[in-house]
Amino acid sequence: MSCAICEIRKEKRFCPAVHGRICPQCCGEQREVTLDCPSDCTYLRQAREHEKSHSLAGVDPAALFPSVDIGEQFLYQQEHLLMGLSFALAKSVRGDRNLRDHDLLSALAALAKSYETLVNSGLHYEVPLQNPAQQAAVAELQTMVKEFREAELKHVGHSRLRDSDVLQALVFLLRMGYTRTSGRPKARGFTDFVIAQFPEESALAPSGSIIAP
Repeated sequence: MSCAICEIRKEKRFCPAVHGRICPQCCGEQREVTLDCPSDCTYLRQAREHEKSHSLAGVDPAALFPSVDIGEQFLYQQEHLLMGLSFALAKSVRGDRNLRDHDLLSALAALAKSYETLVNSGLHYEVPLQNPAQQAAVAELQTMVKEFREAELKHVGHSRLRDSDVLQALVFLLRMGYTRTSGRPKARGFTDFVIAQFPEESALAPSGSIIAP
């Protein structure tokens, strides 16, 4: 039997994306490019394991906000903020299963750019996003920051969260996202990663307990 994609080479593995058998070469070349691979595909998981050490070297440095310095102390001090923002991303993915890695990365980058402008100039600037799904992800992130500040106000009487803290947290998640994605058009490595941090939606703690300082 020939490959269901190229119809030339011999088929050797079942592809759940095409519901047929394909050759290893088409699997490797078309995975997350033309094929909308389900997250539980054995070959996709193997590929992700192999690509786990994906380097940031191939990413445009400007996209990683090189001027934003993030130290280990920040990660420790803002653990609740990072968890809250990750929760917001996971919530976005659960609300729209068509979200892909580039959608989350675009949302993080757009909001990070807004906070960078706010921190550096004091001006409020929103990066325009035409994609409704990306706009929804940004809205979830903004809501989480708002709830975080409200939780601080409730618990300690004032908000200690600085705009620069939010910027650093967004950039940290953005950089991490680039290490979790294959960079292919239909990649969902990063989206699957954030979902895995909160595996059972019904078991999620209320947002207040997640973000409470």
